[in-house]
Amino acid sequence: MKLFRILFFALFTFSVYGQKIPSKKVIKVAELSSFLKINVKKKLSEKGEISTERLANYFRQKFSERYFYDYQTVDNRFTSYSNLYPKAAENHAVRALDHLNKFSSEAQWKLPFNYQNGKPVNAYALRHLARQHKMVDIAFYYFYQKKEDKYIDYFTQQMQSLNRALHQNKFEIIEDGNGVYEAFRSGYRVLNWLQIHNLFLGEKAYSDKEQLTTIATLLQHASYLFERNQEFASGNHQTRGLSALAMVAILLRDFVDTDVWYQHSMKLLAEHLRREINEDGFQFERSVHYHLSDIGNYFYVYQLAKNSTLKVDSFWKNKLESLFTTLTQIAFPDKSAPVFSDDTDTPWAEKNDISNALTLGYLLFENPTFGYFANHKVSSKMYWYAGKSQLENLQNIQKEKPSFNSYAFSETGYYFLREGWELNNKMLAISAGLDSLKPDHQHGDMLGIQAMANGNVILPNYQVRYSLKDLELFKNSMTKNVALVDDELQGKKYTSNKGGSGFGKFKQLPNPKVIGFQDNKDLEVFIGSHDGFENVGVQYSRQVLNVENDFWIVKDNFSSDKNHVYKQVWQGHYSLENSPNLLRSSFQNGSGLDIYQLNMVDKVIVDGARGKQWNVVSKTSNKDFSFITILFPFSKYNNRIDEEKKNPNLKGWVLNDASIQSNAQKTLSKDHKHLFFGVKQIQIKQKTIHFSEKVDVYVTDEKNEIKIQSLFYKSFKVKLSSSLKENHISPLQFFIF
Repeated sequence: MKLFRILFFALFTFSVYGQKIPSKKVIKVAELSSFLKINVKKKLSEKGEISTERLANYFRQKFSERYFYDYQTVDNRFTSYSNLYPKAAENHAVRALDHLNKFSSEAQWKLPFNYQNGKPVNAYALRHLARQHKMVDIAFYYFYQKKEDKYIDYFTQQMQSLNRALHQNKFEIIEDGNGVYEAFRSGYRVLNWLQIHNLFLGEKAYSDKEQLTTIATLLQHASYLFERNQEFASGNHQTRGLSALAMVAILLRDFVDTDVWYQHSMKLLAEHLRREINEDGFQFERSVHYHLSDIGNYFYVYQLAKNSTLKVDSFWKNKLESLFTTLTQIAFPDKSAPVFSDDTDTPWAEKNDISNALTLGYLLFENPTFGYFANHKVSSKMYWYAGKSQLENLQNIQKEKPSFNSYAFSETGYYFLREGWELNNKMLAISAGLDSLKPDHQHGDMLGIQAMANGNVILPNYQVRYSLKDLELFKNSMTKNVALVDDELQGKKYTSNKGGSGFGKFKQLPNPKVIGFQDNKDLEVFIGSHDGFENVGVQYSRQVLNVENDFWIVKDNFSSDKNHVYKQVWQGHYSLENSPNLLRSSFQNGSGLDIYQLNMVDKVIVDGARGKQWNVVSKTSNKDFSFITILFPFSKYNNRIDEEKKNPNLKGWVLNDASIQSNAQKTLSKDHKHLFFGVKQIQIKQKTIHFSEKVDVYVTDEKNEIKIQSLFYKSFKVKLSSSLKENHISPLQFFIF
């Protein structure tokens, strides 16, 4: 009986996973009909043999029903496209000619080989050839060039060159790092070829045989993707491949194996949604770029499934919607988003455009909060993935401002202190997370901050590009708003990937600890620490205070028993006439940022690259030191910190008010509200309050009540001088006398 169960399981497993469509051979057009499902084959053969003409006509009809739009409307769509996106023609032409000049239609698919000009092709270029991005541009160039047949021929011939390389085993394999059939590249190629196929379906130059060859090639790709992606593998590479597998399964579901492909791809995509979209809604790689990429992966499948009225699990739908919701929660007041880790769309840019993604979100879910960020037209790329009625709906978008301000992604580790949604409102973002499974795309920015005020990114981070030689510089701490010690950077043991495409990652990054986060209208507080300097014997923590949405205080705490140089790095272009304790940047609209040190520092060093600049403020100390730094945005000249005053007015807050008795290192007071830094004793309302060590607290003295809140990064004891009782206060905890 036991042997029977084993044999049954083996047979069942083979029947479920054994494919009929080959993964390493493209089916000949003459044999393609034999791989149709029985019912489809029966229907098509009712009037005789299934000819190439009949089969091609059948799939043209099916594509008109199942694809994102009907191929028979291509000419009208192209006219609308040209009018809606007048700059697209030049962009397509530049990219198309670049590809045509570099690669022959009889392309090679295994390194080493040369461009048509004789220069060697590198790994980065091969990977992009494998994705076939610019072949889409060639397809559009065909229409812009009054439909010259040679561009269709170029497409079909380059596809055939890959098929020959497959049959002759002359292609880069996955294990070498540049695999042409690796899930990400293969998946992208399927997406692009499906678009081209639909664009060309109504063209006489795209013969029945060529159409069916493309279908046969797509089936081979899907079979290979299914075969190589049986088990869950973390990361966007497999997700892209599974998205392509699902698309082929939906569009070509007349063939055998496709039901299994669809079930398998949707199941594994659900697993990616479950394991890679954190409970707080952020994509686990902590990058806006990869978050947007995942939206695309799921959007294509969900859109096609809806077109074909295929059932999609509610979990799947809800998770997809949450990806769009997250974009609204991270947004700057100007509706863009901060730059986080490996954002790569626009190198050196200081913001991310999320409007196009949220336009797609509105297309799918008609959520008015998505509509607040949406455009009245989709991006030029996504125009070809939206239906006619969806595009028409964008002319009457329902818009509603988000109902939230500050927000915490406690699992992913992003924290946002947001004043509101008016253009000139302030927002500060804090990065305090590390993905344990795949930190490849993370940068050396632990507890780093970014900020916007008065319509400008006043403390930026920068997008990167893998192919640039200074990628490591822009991934590490010198291009972040972080604290450092000596010559230590947060990112350590940088290594490039074995494929040689330029992408690299750090093997070692600091482990963060979020000690506390509080959001309210008067005082918002973030407290965190990381272990990035423990290798040189330094304990470190950072406190960030949002003071009544007027300015921020950043306190960096270092503790050691040895002499060190403690540093803060501030991104931006600053004037140094009042340095080192005051740095000032200003912007085109007359607004600016003052960085004001309450504790004396030693010096400021200016550095930069790629047109970007950063300032390193430093202090040499033989033991402990804290930077207490006021980040003071101003809307115009007379709202700045007055550099000529010893104790300038800070939006009504008085520095070191003499009327408040304490032994604090620094104080800020406004009416009945007081911020104490490094204080051990306070005298207020004829009461003396003692702390067990030098701490940071927020004190209010209204009516007959004294309320103390801890702003410190660890617990301490507090008592009144008239009492023997000591009370323990944890970070952010309140205590009332």
